[in-house]
Amino acid sequence: MKPFPRTGGPVEREDGYLPLEAYAALGEGRSVALSGADGSIDWWCCPNLDSPPLFDRLLSPHEGGYFSVTPDAPFTAEIGYRDGSNVHETVFTTATGRARLTESLNSGPAGRLPWAELARRIEGIQGRVRFRIELVFGTRGDTAGPFLSSNASGTAFHVADLMGLFRYSEGIRIDGEDDHAIKASVEVSAGQRETVAIVAGEHEPLVVAPVADIDRRIDGSCDAWRNWTERLGYAGRYPEQVGRSALALKLLLYSPTGAIAAAATTSLPEGIGGKKNYDYRYAWVRDAGYVIKAFLRLGAHAEASAALTWLVRHLEEHGAQVLFTLNGEMVSEEEELDLPGYRNSRPVRTGNAATGQHQHGIYGDIFETAERFVAGGGMLDLRSGALLARLADECAEKWKMKDAGIWELPEQQHYTGSKISCWQALARAVEMAEKGYLPGTCKDRWVRARDRVADWIEEHCWSEAKQAYVMYPGSDKLDASMTLAVRFRYGSADRLRATCEAIDRELGRGPYHYRYSGVDAEEGCFLACTFWLCEAMALLGQNDQASEKFEAVVAALDRNSGTYAEMADPQTGGFLGNLPQGLTHLALIQAAATLSGLDL
Repeated sequence: MKPFPRTGGPVEREDGYLPLEAYAALGEGRSVALSGADGSIDWWCCPNLDSPPLFDRLLSPHEGGYFSVTPDAPFTAEIGYRDGSNVHETVFTTATGRARLTESLNSGPAGRLPWAELARRIEGIQGRVRFRIELVFGTRGDTAGPFLSSNASGTAFHVADLMGLFRYSEGIRIDGEDDHAIKASVEVSAGQRETVAIVAGEHEPLVVAPVADIDRRIDGSCDAWRNWTERLGYAGRYPEQVGRSALALKLLLYSPTGAIAAAATTSLPEGIGGKKNYDYRYAWVRDAGYVIKAFLRLGAHAEASAALTWLVRHLEEHGAQVLFTLNGEMVSEEEELDLPGYRNSRPVRTGNAATGQHQHGIYGDIFETAERFVAGGGMLDLRSGALLARLADECAEKWKMKDAGIWELPEQQHYTGSKISCWQALARAVEMAEKGYLPGTCKDRWVRARDRVADWIEEHCWSEAKQAYVMYPGSDKLDASMTLAVRFRYGSADRLRATCEAIDRELGRGPYHYRYSGVDAEEGCFLACTFWLCEAMALLGQNDQASEKFEAVVAALDRNSGTYAEMADPQTGGFLGNLPQGLTHLALIQAAATLSGLDL
């Protein structure tokens, strides 16, 4: 447990908003809730991670829904996850006492429950603490009007197709309820324990579970998380940070299908007041590939296999798309919701414009993932092998084309990173064909295409003036994603080392790094880029310098319980962008494993 904020002062909202680093993520393999350090759950898409939000105070502080359990007197807070678990605890200290709030999105003894169950236990530790409890029903992004209904089994709330029950123990006093909110209160003394919970589902009847059973499932859920983490096979450096990042990634694995969401939120801005606010509750091929590789390095083979199976199935169904819904369907075009946005950063979006883009990087991501899977002892079925062969042919045909690049930019260009990804895909395809994992009838074509791509990159993308690979031919911009070329086993060590030095020099800001030249006016530093640089430096033999950079950024990110966002403001250290961000957590895992000398 550590104080939030780290200065130990009060937890404060600014115009209704908490800083993003105030949030911890809860989950059970189907949905993710964000709980603030003041005891307010301000984001929960229920029952699924990509459902419309039930609680959306995160994006609408004065009108949005939330579920708060907060002391009714001034307080300070200490926060932290239980060891090896995604069950979270907050200890509140007031002038009259101390109390603990323990929170969980519960699972059952046989795995995920048929319904969503958000449980919150309030325990007195010392003296007496009085809590104010508020359950304010959201409008699912301002699209539905909530209402209550009662029968002999109790009172239910309804928001569009969602039905939920507010469950509470005997010590909780209901102070008022209407179609907008339920308000309650409780005072706990040392040794006293009370529980409040939400049980919810969509288009389904609900079991009215006894509160005692819900409370017991908090500890049962914690045991399940710990059983999972204890089975991980990681034996390298920085085990605390790696374990916490593995648990964050596990939250983003959508268990009904095996898809991996990029993040659990939509429209959290990459720059406060800016328009780079996107919906990340989808499965990107890039992120899925990286997460699969991270799970393989951690020994989480079941999760890696499930995610790869999902990925191959939907690539076969829809072709080489950039992203899919969590159910494997095509993502809709962007729509805007009439919400204020986080710190008034508009627009608030659902859907994603990247659904219409082509990115060469997906070829490299797919083949690197498949190659790592078989290198770890996995076996590809004949259907998957045939699909990969077709994609290798497609890559050999399309590598000459412009694309949107890894950063999904509106300007189509011959991005250097995209060409290197094509080289990576063809190189891995050749290696897998040579080992018998892929049909080898087109191997010679892949060899020729691989070599042509490399020759083109060396001729057009290297800048003598910059002593670095530039973002695209004719540009003097640098792209931090070029650090990934080292992991991809591309090119000469000397040129890659010089490129990494240029990236660190020109894109670095304190312990962080921007994505590419000129983007600093629009957004914060992209956290994964720093971890990619650390990994690249270690692979290039600069282990001491890489370790120093890794430890510096981890120290800078030590602002909450371990839920990392996409970006950080280099001036303040405040988090920016959607969270928990899978790419950040998996980049940390990859860097730590490489710094530990573990196999790629």
